[in-house]
Parts: sequence; structure tokens; C-alpha cells
Amino acid sequence: MALVRKGSRRISVDGVTYRWTVRRRATYARGLAWRPLAYAVEQGETPGATLLVTTNRPHPSNWLGIPARAVLPAEVATAIRTAQAGGWTPETPGPLFQLDQSDGFTPAG
Repeated sequence: MALVRKGSRRISVDGVTYRWTVRRRATYARGLAWRPLAYAVEQGETPGATLLVTTNRPHPSNWLGIPARAVLPAEVATAIRTAQAGGWTPETPGPLFQLDQSDGFTPAG
């Protein structure tokens, strides 16, 4: 799975460039705040395995008007380091690596 360059953001972590993106439109489950916000990260130069980070907050475009806060670059950098410590190798092609940080998320309804 490769990220689309358009709309993705660049970040440098420990001298390596990555691209990350949050899905602009909420899926049905995220729109109803049944599932938390997630974002994807991949290495910028030689994309390999993609990192999928699940947060503990609702999608900003949820349909219920539940307050949500933006994903900050510092959070993305922390997630990248955590995933690498957990075995994610972003330069090697492979399956999607999932990092679940959804502790504390309470689904709506």
C-alpha cells in the first residue's frame, strides 16, 4: 500500500524523511465515531511497509459534532519511533504494520 503524494505531509525523524496522511473524509464507522481516527505513515524516499496508527480520538469530520483535535507532527514522530522500536522496518517492503494507540477511546452511541 503506497500513500498518495498529493495531500500527504512530510516529516523528518532522526534524519529520515517520512510522509504521513490522515484520510480527509471519515468512513462510515468513523463518521459516527464508532471507530477512532487513524493515519498512515511511510518512508519518503524508498517506501516499504506502511505504518497505520490508530489514535484515541474521533475523526475531525465526524458527523456528530464531537470535538476532535488535530494530529500534530510531534505525535507522528513519537509514533514512528514507537513503531520502529516495536519492529516496523519502513524501508523494507512488507505487510501493513499497525500501531494501536486507541486506549481511552469511547465509541459514540
